[in-house]
Amino acid sequence: MQVSRNKSKYTGLKRVFYSAKYSINGLVYAYRHEHSLWIHAICSIVAIAIGILFDISHMQWGLVLISLAVILAFELVNTAMEACVDMVTLEYHELARIAKDCCSAATFVVSMIGIIIIVVIFLPHFINLWS
Repeated sequence: MQVSRNKSKYTGLKRVFYSAKYSINGLVYAYRHEHSLWIHAICSIVAIAIGILFDISHMQWGLVLISLAVILAFELVNTAMEACVDMVTLEYHELARIAKDCCSAATFVVSMIGIIIIVVIFLPHFINLWS
């Protein structure tokens, strides 16, 4: 059986703009409906402000920004997975629970690694501040 693919009616620069529009729609939806993304946004703003305050190095900025971006990306994938599972069934199903729990666990692992990176980068600055 051959699966037909939907071809976009847009090409070139117009397609890029529509792709960006759809991406922004996804971000807006997630920020409106997912509490964890608000927490991520607040923590990101705090981390960026502390980075500016301590004038961290370019390498440290790279690590902080990549960490924040990866956490956001995993949160968005988690939101998408939950929506897909809910679309298939709203009734309890063990495989649906496993899919949601595993996606949530992946987000948790990435968040914990991000926190460790932030602590490793900022802790010496706080220690120097209080020394």
